[in-house]
Amino acid sequence: MRVLVTGGTGFVGGHVVAALVAAGHDVRMLVRRPEQVPTTLGPLGVEVGDVVSGDVLDRASVERALDGCDAVVHAAAVFSLDPRRTGEVLTTNERATELVLGGAVERGLDPVVHVSSTVALVRHGGTTPDLPLGDLDLPYARSKIASERVARRLQDAGAPVTCVYPGGVLGPHDPYLGTIAELMLWIASGRLPVFPSGRMHYVDVRDVAAVVAATMEPGRGPRRYVVPGWQLDGDALYGAVRRVTGRRRPHAEPPRAVLVAFARLFDRVNRVLPPHLHLPGDPESMELMARETAFDTSGTTADLGVSARPLDDSVRDTLLALAEQGRLRRRHLGRLRAG
Repeated sequence: MRVLVTGGTGFVGGHVVAALVAAGHDVRMLVRRPEQVPTTLGPLGVEVGDVVSGDVLDRASVERALDGCDAVVHAAAVFSLDPRRTGEVLTTNERATELVLGGAVERGLDPVVHVSSTVALVRHGGTTPDLPLGDLDLPYARSKIASERVARRLQDAGAPVTCVYPGGVLGPHDPYLGTIAELMLWIASGRLPVFPSGRMHYVDVRDVAAVVAATMEPGRGPRRYVVPGWQLDGDALYGAVRRVTGRRRPHAEPPRAVLVAFARLFDRVNRVLPPHLHLPGDPESMELMARETAFDTSGTTADLGVSARPLDDSVRDTLLALAEQGRLRRRHLGRLRAG
């Protein structure tokens, strides 16, 4: 199949492109910066020559990219909990989903895959097999819930839209040092001695890509898949870092009121820091942990044959890639340096 991928120069999108190429599909990419394509795909050992330069917010660009394709994977989104990017998050994610998914359905593409997020499903009281929308009223979550509503309206009309829900994404070769890679950097370097209480769904980026690649089958109609992963708290995450590096990284879980106060302080500080600097501890991250929404992914494994890889493997590969990129000092790798 000829598959259009939006967001293919991002962390998840790049791995999706690699998985689709490995599965034998012809991939076209819609990107704003074509020069970023080899930077993202090079470490994954992939080359794509069919690149359309344009913006997912520009209808003409989207239509040009969709022409001649059989299927689409919409992975383009602004993923950030940084308050400095709130406006960008809220103006981009829903509109891009409308243009890409709507345009694909109008042309009869099948499947039409929307890379959503468990953030759109996180809610008090947990979830159910029909995956109701979440209740987190903060910028990134609002943008993903709004995008999900677009996808579900198309599903309700019978369109062959498949929604794929990653959690917090670990794994190697994040070209932009996203929120989770940044978190792992702080933990592994021993600079994050506190962590919020609660648990959250985390996944490996390669498992996200495997789920997307496995959905490339026309004629299946509307579907929804949560990517298999792990429900992690601070003890599990820090423990995995200790097991793979041999270095203890103690942490405390202060009372929620204390962390909320610090998160608000960090939020104010982040708004005035230079663009390349960001303190962890966003209010939205804390709320995601506090909801503790757990997901049953057995249906994804049964239908698509994708299971979560071991957590320690994902943490190890994440840290090694951060070191290769020069973002994590090799002394912080501990026993991994000998591997």
